[in-house]
Amino acid sequence: MVGKRGRVIGRVGPGIVGEVMLPVRGATEAFYAYPAADEVIEVGTPVVVVDFDPPRSVYVARAF
Repeated sequence: MVGKRGRVIGRVGPGIVGEVMLPVRGATEAFYAYPAADEVIEVGTPVVVVDFDPPRSVYVARAF
């Protein structure tokens, strides 16, 4: 899961449980998302997973 790239579909930020879509098993699935750094990531922003907390939570950073 770490290293996968996806897109924010629900605002991610400190104290906010956001949501991202990630490619998994040949499909795209939604995961709860938290920011890896103290930043707000808006809807539509490409992100990369830096940590995974099974079963459905990820920590993400902006993908450049």
